[in-house]
Amino acid sequence: MGEPSDVASSTPAEIGDYALLSDCQSAALVRRDGSIDWWCAPRFDSPSTFGRLLDPHAGHFTLTARDGVPDERRYVDDTLVLETRLRAPGGVLLLRDCLSLNHARGHEIGHDVPHAIVRSAEVLAGEVTIDVEVAPRLEYGLTTPTWVPRDGRLCSVGGPSTLVLEGDRLPEPARGAARASWTLRAGERVTLALRHLVGMWAPLPAPLDAADALEGTIAAWRSWVEQHDGFDGSHQAQVALSARVLQGLTYAPTGAIVASPTTSLPEIVGGDANWDYRYAWLRDAGMTLRALWVATCPDEADRHVTWMTRSAGACGKDLQIVFGVGGERDLSERELLHLEGYAGSRPVRVGNAAWQQRQIDVYGEILDAVHLLRDRIGTPDELTRDFLLAVAGRAADEWQEPDSGIWEGREGERHFVPSKLGCWTAVDRAVRLADWLSAAPEDVRRWATARDEIRAAILRHGWNAEVGAFTGAFGSDHLDAAVLLMPQLGFLPASDERMRATIDVVERELAEHGLVRRWTGARDGAFVLTSFLLADCLARAGELDRAGEHFERVLGHANDVGLLAEEIDPASGRQLGNFPQGLSHVGLVNAAWTIDRAERGDRADLGILAS
Repeated sequence: MGEPSDVASSTPAEIGDYALLSDCQSAALVRRDGSIDWWCAPRFDSPSTFGRLLDPHAGHFTLTARDGVPDERRYVDDTLVLETRLRAPGGVLLLRDCLSLNHARGHEIGHDVPHAIVRSAEVLAGEVTIDVEVAPRLEYGLTTPTWVPRDGRLCSVGGPSTLVLEGDRLPEPARGAARASWTLRAGERVTLALRHLVGMWAPLPAPLDAADALEGTIAAWRSWVEQHDGFDGSHQAQVALSARVLQGLTYAPTGAIVASPTTSLPEIVGGDANWDYRYAWLRDAGMTLRALWVATCPDEADRHVTWMTRSAGACGKDLQIVFGVGGERDLSERELLHLEGYAGSRPVRVGNAAWQQRQIDVYGEILDAVHLLRDRIGTPDELTRDFLLAVAGRAADEWQEPDSGIWEGREGERHFVPSKLGCWTAVDRAVRLADWLSAAPEDVRRWATARDEIRAAILRHGWNAEVGAFTGAFGSDHLDAAVLLMPQLGFLPASDERMRATIDVVERELAEHGLVRRWTGARDGAFVLTSFLLADCLARAGELDRAGEHFERVLGHANDVGLLAEEIDPASGRQLGNFPQGLSHVGLVNAAWTIDRAERGDRADLGILAS
């Protein structure tokens, strides 16, 4: 049948047009029209099988209604199983998509998964012609396999992996694509399952019943939801979805949570600020653990802390900030020059050179996360105890040194205020954890002294009287929205006059239409996390009306299934950067909690949850 057509690939979809599928080991993105344009298996950071998201010719799995128009879509209640309704000239088609989860008794969500995309197409009314095209391009588009029939299934031949396509009817195989067109009437349905097997000579597994796998995945997600008490405050539905998104970004075998399931979606369309976020950052740990605590996901929080301490504890004196989902340290960055990039945004990068950066705020992230969960962790083992004592000691020793900052700029090291804040958090939590850690009295005294010295330095050198705010670096007049973390971390209450002034200046200088850019002069979009941080700070300061307005404006930019990217263009409202972004949903959960507590009259300026 010749080469695949790559239909409708000339114009890239908006980043916000996609929905997330996850089996808690890998992820796929589905476009509104039913095209799966991104899938990396068996891990989040594996080379892509479908990569049309980053290049028109890098592979896709299309299942759609001919001449159909997307009508509406949603996640099946309490799941990440996607339903898409398409209206065609002769009828209505319902698609249901998922990455299959194992729902066998005794299996935790995301363990022993079959690494399978499961798709169902059912005609709800009239008559619809369905077009199918399965065009894998392994290794980020470098490898074009051939489909061959085998034991009633289709198998790919060529490349380092084997794909198996099965279902109640199969498309016609050809080199590079399997295609078909089927006309179905109301009540008729087609189900397909595409499995990824590791290895060129992987043995065929037992057949997978696609319909059963779909229903089992719905049951698995609902079982997971039933095991969590759930947030019962305002914006309950959005918090519950964000909890599922964070679970969907979790690599179940280790508990690592990736920042995003994508690489190289641009912060500026057509620009080169395109980074690989399919890794787990220690820097995000404290905020993420707060969100999991709010969303009542304690087991996931426990496992994330364990992953964090085990991965970071193996670093010796060179503590890095980001790891692979299996705890890998070497994330060497390279460019995939054969890919066009999203909307021509080059280069496409895999790996992330930030693993070699020095960011001293990470000490605070580790100890803050442990402090939050110390009661659940119980008595630390010797390995964990020694590691945490070393982290506290390094924060006390190194806080006066420059670093690369939390935004991972590549222009050199400075004395960034958020980094000093991270060191203050580290020694503050170490003092609070002293008994739990069985710390020596002389260590506790050293940490307490460092805590006072860091606090004094931030108040003296981080505050700029001319700007009327805490700025991004000592001696600088440039703002950095990350200083809005001060109330959440307990450094200063939001009611402090310096903090109130900082909130006002950030809102005036960095916010546009309620969306907050990260720093003075930033050319990229507004950062979703810092936008939610502004709402959080306003609620802590007692400005509930302003907090609610900002929160709703940011939330209003979520796409039709509630997902948020890394950034939003304030002018156009389009989503930018990697998608969906874990920190964006973390910010949503934490701000929702703060606003809800403030509305109930509780202490909204409480800096440390469950302290």
